[in-house]
Parts: sequence; C-alpha cells; structure tokens
Amino acid sequence: MKKINVGILFGGKSAEHEVSLQSAKNVLDAIDKEKYDVTLIGIDKGGRWYLNDKSHFLLNSHDPKLIALEKTDKDVVLLPGDVEQQLICLSDAAASGNVDVVFPILHGTYGEDGTVQGLLKLADIPFVGPGVLGSAVGMDKDVAKRLLRDAGIPIANFIVVHKWEQDKVDFKAITQTLGLPLFVKPANAGSSVGVSKVKNEEQFKAALAEAFSFDTKILIEEGIVGREVECAVLGNEEPIASNIGEVIAQQEFYSYEAKYIDENGALLEIPAKLPPETVKMIQEQAVKAFKVLCCEGMARVDFFLTKDNQALINEINTIPGFTKISMYPKLWEISGINYTELIDRLIQLALARHAREKQLKTSYQQG
Repeated sequence: MKKINVGILFGGKSAEHEVSLQSAKNVLDAIDKEKYDVTLIGIDKGGRWYLNDKSHFLLNSHDPKLIALEKTDKDVVLLPGDVEQQLICLSDAAASGNVDVVFPILHGTYGEDGTVQGLLKLADIPFVGPGVLGSAVGMDKDVAKRLLRDAGIPIANFIVVHKWEQDKVDFKAITQTLGLPLFVKPANAGSSVGVSKVKNEEQFKAALAEAFSFDTKILIEEGIVGREVECAVLGNEEPIASNIGEVIAQQEFYSYEAKYIDENGALLEIPAKLPPETVKMIQEQAVKAFKVLCCEGMARVDFFLTKDNQALINEINTIPGFTKISMYPKLWEISGINYTELIDRLIQLALARHAREKQLKTSYQQG
C-alpha cells in the first residue's frame, strides 16, 4: 500500500519558533515510518519556507537555548488550486511535489491562529488540528474567554487593554477590581510568552511593556490561587478527554523557561492526584470548551483548580507542545495512546475531516 506523504510544517514567524523546532524533531522521530513518508517544511523567523533534509534540519538540536533551523538552498512555496504540483521548489524543479496531509507544528502567531490553516484550506490540503475558526478563536484569549463565559464555563475575571489605551490604564482602579497579585499577558501568544506576574505598580508598568511588545491587545487577569491542571482532548465530531495532569511550578509561575528550557522549572504529576469525580468534572469541562470554541482534531485545555473544587479554564492550546517533556502526548500515553499512535490518530482525523468537507457544495445551481 502506498505510504501517505505527511508534510511537517514547523518553525515559523513566532516567538515560539524554538519550541516548534523541538516539537518537529519529536514528531519526526515518533511517526510510523511504515505508514507515512515525511516531507519537512521549515519556516524561518522571517516567514521564508524551505524544504529540509530529515538527516540534518536542526542546529544544536539537543540544546533548547541554542536550537535553530538549518536553512537550505531549496526555497519552497505553496501553490493553491487544482494543479499538478502544489509544493514548488524555486531553486530545484525536481524537488517540487505534493503532500497528502500537513501536520502544522507551528505554535503561536502565523501558525496556531488560523493563518496557515486558511492557506492550507485554500490549497485543499488536509491538515491536523482545528480549522480556521477554531484556531483563531482559541488563539485570542479575549475572544475565547468571552465565548467560554457566555457558555457558562467558569474563567478568571479579566480586563482587556489595547495598545492605544495603555496610557489610560489606572493601576489602582484595576487592582480594586482584580486584586493582587495579577497576571498580564498578550492576548495572542502561547507558551507563557510575554506573561508576567504582578505584585506592585512598578512591576505592572514593566509587565505592560513586555506584553505589548508581543501584541497590540493584552489581558490583565486576577491571580487565582489553585492547582494548575491540564486535560488533552482528541477527536472531531465526538471528542474524547484524556486523564488529568498537574503542573507543579518550581518558579514564580509556569513560565516559558520552566516549560521548555529549565528541566527543573516544573514538576509534572501525571496523572494528577485527584478523586474520580473531580477528574470526570474536568474532563467534561474540557470537552465542552473544545466544542464551544469550535475545535477539531486536538487541543489541550488548562485549568486552575481551586480549594473549593471549582475548575476555572485558563486557556486552550490548539497546537499544544509536542516536545519530549510536553503534557499533551504524556497525557495520552497514560490514557492508553502512545506517541506514535497519537500522531497516527491525528493524521487520520485530518483526512476524515477533509473527506467530510469535500462532500459540501461549493456552488449553487438552480434546476
């Protein structure tokens, strides 16, 4: 049987570029080579696409601080439409070709926010993970939280500030509403990029500057005292939830460094020590959030679990980390789906959704 050619799209014009490189390496190592061929498509920080060789596509691959994309002389572009070849190599025509499905391991902006999903949809190529709407909604914490709140799903209280309003931000008024400590974060970023914990006015000013360096819209959220727990969701029309994991931060909070650089930055307790009824409640909330935010394929839902056993959703990640220490694959492993099988299921879900959407009409003719 002919192998399915999977295009792994990684890197990207994002503050989470290096995380994506680590995820791509792990997916490439774990994918079922008997069933799938792989085409590596690396995107540099300027947004340029390259065809990469599987044997040497990363520099300093074992050092999260120095890891980098190894650029090639094979620039590639994606050509939408009904064409013989969709991946066009500009410098080597013989390297041009097609992929059957794309696995976008692009964390953050221009990869997780619906941007590349729209491009792939225009090109009529199946892709792993949520579609355009689910990706865009999941990425924007402001919009996601408002939809969750309207659906009756508990969230932390928050205030939205746009860049053109930053001079009008009143620290005292905000703390009267949200209290201290509070968190300041970009509305459209993941992996705790640009996130700061604030305990006083001086820290608040620095936190605003940091968050606004990554986005023109930021969230100021109340600090929730509780355990940080996470649940993975998998599926299209009938999504399922994994067992629950807990993040026990060893730093001030679960920062970017704690997630991807400092191996001692956090302890992951998988599964979390929770009573069965609490596990079930979190799983149900995770699946509900997944559906409310129009997700398909995969997502990781992050919660704060308070002392009174209330689960407040912190955020949803539509392309969660796939590194060797990432929570999403670890949660499925303890739930009975190993890394290789998880990748296979995600690809099959992408192909199934594409087949379903191909049944829809794209024109209207009377008579």
